[in-house]
Amino acid sequence: MSDAVSLDQRRLLLIDDDRLQARLVEQQLKVFRRERFHLEWAATFEEGLQRLLSGDHEVCLLDFQLGERDGLELIRQAKAAGCAVPIVFLTAESSSDIDIEAMNAGAMDYLVKGEISPPILERSLRYALKLSDTLAELNRLATRDELTGLLNRRELNRILLEESDRSARFGRPFSLVMLDLDHFKAVNDKYGHAAGDLVLQETATRISKHLRRTDRVARFGGEEIAVLLIELDQAQAVEVAQRFVDEVHDQPYALRDGTALAITISAGLATLPFVATTDLELLEAADTALYQAKRNGRDRLEIAQLDSA
Repeated sequence: MSDAVSLDQRRLLLIDDDRLQARLVEQQLKVFRRERFHLEWAATFEEGLQRLLSGDHEVCLLDFQLGERDGLELIRQAKAAGCAVPIVFLTAESSSDIDIEAMNAGAMDYLVKGEISPPILERSLRYALKLSDTLAELNRLATRDELTGLLNRRELNRILLEESDRSARFGRPFSLVMLDLDHFKAVNDKYGHAAGDLVLQETATRISKHLRRTDRVARFGGEEIAVLLIELDQAQAVEVAQRFVDEVHDQPYALRDGTALAITISAGLATLPFVATTDLELLEAADTALYQAKRNGRDRLEIAQLDSA
């Protein structure tokens, strides 16, 4: 189990407290016909979970028995932490229901240790990788806007509900910023829909570069973009939202024919729990602030107030 990884190898993590099993897997990998894997071994639950969550591995083999703890618990903790690494579960007996529980917990496949051969192991790892790629693509199609690559409205609504519940439980604020490109219909009418698409894509890029990993940005519909700023107080959120407006205003958009197009954007910001207590109230408050920005001349940010929410 050398640390050196060649370019044609996939990184495979084995979590198993049996050194003999690690040696056996290493020997089986050497006679694979198509795929090449670099094996890394973790012998404990804690080390295995830490290395799995590092994101350094493309696939994982996970044993059921890990000292006083078990692989089912590890899968559940990994999935709860957002782990996307495909996992193949290893069981000792084919007659138990552990394999079914593992699949329900999120494993891509399972193998019975006494029945593993190099062809079976190679097939299982290849299947897990392919299934993981397919599921990731399906998830992307279900949650992303095709044009901009941002989250879509359905996924935004799900996250908005989730974050409002979390805010209520832990008393942590978060803000919703609603953005709308000014006079966007005129861009489509004068320069064509291809130019409008380019403006939307470029705007998505400009907004996204000001976000942290914990924030979320979605295409709400048409030329509207929604941003969730997680665990920022209102003053901090206002500062970020103003950057969005300035970012669009300060730099002209370069169309494919060389035209430098001046674009502006309007923004409305609402912070929970200051002006709302639910996801729907927050959305309404941010939308009201956005339209206040439109009425006040566009190219500006308005902040939702309690009496206008």
